[in-house]
Amino acid sequence: MAVLLCGIAVPAAAQMQDGGTAPPPSATTNDPGNAPGNAAADAVDEASLRQIIDRLVGFGTRHTLSVQDHPTRGIGAARRWAEAEFRRYGAACGNCLDIALPEDMVSGNRIPTPTRLVDVLAIQRGSERPNEVVIIAGHIDSRVTDVMNATADAPGANDDGSGTAAVLEAARVLSQHRFPTTIVYAVLSGEEQGLYGGRLLAQYAAAQGWTVKAMLNNDIIGGTRGADGIIVNDVARVFSEGPRSDGNDAYRAAARREGGENDSASRNLSRFIAGLTPSPHIGLGVRQVYRADRFGRGGDHFPMLEAGFPAIRITVGIEDYDHQHQDLRTENGHFYGDTPPYMDFPYLAGMVRLNVVALAALASAPMPPAPHVQGAVSTDTSLNWAPVAGAARYQIYRRRTDERDWQAMTDAPAVTTAADGKLHVTLPSVRVDDWVFGVSSIAADGSESPIASAVPGGAFAPLPR
Repeated sequence: MAVLLCGIAVPAAAQMQDGGTAPPPSATTNDPGNAPGNAAADAVDEASLRQIIDRLVGFGTRHTLSVQDHPTRGIGAARRWAEAEFRRYGAACGNCLDIALPEDMVSGNRIPTPTRLVDVLAIQRGSERPNEVVIIAGHIDSRVTDVMNATADAPGANDDGSGTAAVLEAARVLSQHRFPTTIVYAVLSGEEQGLYGGRLLAQYAAAQGWTVKAMLNNDIIGGTRGADGIIVNDVARVFSEGPRSDGNDAYRAAARREGGENDSASRNLSRFIAGLTPSPHIGLGVRQVYRADRFGRGGDHFPMLEAGFPAIRITVGIEDYDHQHQDLRTENGHFYGDTPPYMDFPYLAGMVRLNVVALAALASAPMPPAPHVQGAVSTDTSLNWAPVAGAARYQIYRRRTDERDWQAMTDAPAVTTAADGKLHVTLPSVRVDDWVFGVSSIAADGSESPIASAVPGGAFAPLPR
């Protein structure tokens, strides 16, 4: 005998009483729809990554305030080279990549005179829902000890040549596959001077009317040795915000009453990325860090978060402060500076594979729903959400409020469509007080979206202004 769970037949033996849960979804949850991602991950080439890093280092400095019109040195030359690489990949996939060069004149504390800022984007349009967008980003600009020094050599191999290499390599391997939704490969400028490239990207995404499903910000992803000699070479750290950056007073008041401080879209995006590992196609695990970024620091995902777009930072398991933001020098026999010999290229390849698998899974899946929950002063809990384009069925999850991971519910009744056009399900004898509930969308091929929490601010969309 079987019951119908949101369109999925589940053996009756798997049903559990209130308070029990099924095992968490396995790392292969997205495999049915992620064969292109696995194949693309297997095509990631360590030699290609080395060549990209060497080429970036060869521009001398990529400081945002460096020369823009020199043919071989400075930020302008580096930017034009990245654009040419995107165009080369596009030619190899039958012109599947559209190039966009959003720009602005910017100034601020670290940009004393108005300066031309340009992001380089390659857009791989989705075949079914091109307005749904997942973004991979890394910043191409570099610096030395003095953030205002625009003339000294600033190799920026790991910070953030590694992130730029991830963006370019992801474009190379994923452009050979097709997806129902759009992937944007973003090489950003101006991060070291104040997150200007991320802000320009957020403005461009809003102006295009994109529905941003996720932004994966890759910043410092190519090293495994800390300045104290400790080595961490088996995990990526994924940073995600808890309370939403775009929250207003109404959101904060609702979150105080109903919860949600651990359930932003970005936090659930982090859980989704972690759920893709371990995998033989990646070779690394994920350590989730429940902070928006490293302590007291930030990155280009911040402007995206402030615009209401789900975004995370992917970075190394341990940082080497002697080989980032440093003048090139040797003191007491110890070298300082961000150069390729202090990178771990097999590890960088694993980090790129993680991104590639995640991008393919996200680009294959529908948008997460935007569920709402009711159940105050009731023995039952009710969920409802609007139908999602591309979804063939849905999966309901729950977790205790003091737990980290979701558990799939195997004892939920079938979803029904009400007169209001929304999908509804009632969970009998399940008290809303003790649980956080979430819902994912599943495509016909099995590709599953991240889980969206039924809490204030849980939807994968900007909050109302």
